[in-house]
Amino acid sequence: MARWRPRRSITFVTWLGKRSGVGGPPLPRVRGEWRAETIEDQWVTLRRHCADESSSLRLSRLFRRLAHDDPGVQESALAELELATQLVRAGVRLTFLPEARARSADLECHLSHERFFVEVTAMVGSAAQRRLPLRRMAEADEQREEESRGTILLHRILARVRQKAKQLVEYCEPVVLQISVPRADLQGWRTGRREVTWLDVKALAGAVTVLLMNLPHLSAVLIALWDVEPLPSKAGTRLANVEVVERARHQRAVPRVRMLVRNPRANAPLTERQVEMLREIL
Repeated sequence: MARWRPRRSITFVTWLGKRSGVGGPPLPRVRGEWRAETIEDQWVTLRRHCADESSSLRLSRLFRRLAHDDPGVQESALAELELATQLVRAGVRLTFLPEARARSADLECHLSHERFFVEVTAMVGSAAQRRLPLRRMAEADEQREEESRGTILLHRILARVRQKAKQLVEYCEPVVLQISVPRADLQGWRTGRREVTWLDVKALAGAVTVLLMNLPHLSAVLIALWDVEPLPSKAGTRLANVEVVERARHQRAVPRVRMLVRNPRANAPLTERQVEMLREIL
């Protein structure tokens, strides 16, 4: 008599192992707090809610990139998957847009009857910079000793906003740019001793606000900073267009600082419903 066997659901580890031809995927090495359970949870959530052909193809490519040797490729995939999971859990219906030669946003999102787009990017520094010997890096640091690490990071974030804004200029609906910074020194997987990066969060919020006023096609910028130390605030004033959440240093599974900066002069500003949703995922 034939025995009935229950159908086993395929896990992310099994799926990626079959795709890559190996026994199982290496875990991401950029952030020590990431585990296979975290990644598989995202995989299950996104495959359940993003079943269209375009999303399925993009998801397969993103999850395979988690096993890539380049930290830039890996961190970019992690940032996109993390934000997409948060949006889905906040009630957003989203579609992963296909990768094309013409640069476009990564996600098309629907909240109720309102549509907006999201572009995700991760900052890990250039490949050439990461290959520099530590001695050369130390010499470069001495040459710019007049600038603090926090100031350098602030200027690099502003440069990334300008760079990404160029590919989003054609959008007429609200568009949000997320920037993830896994290491403040932008040195990828280096295991050397990390220097503490103190960041003036209010100065960053003000600088991004001023920049956005010259980029009216961008509705808002989300910034996730994983290992900075926020400088104590000396003033009680705060910008009405900025939301900031700071977490304790020991909470390694979430960014140390998350920030939402809305554009006061956006051609297509975020609606109240969209702003409230983004506040929730901070």
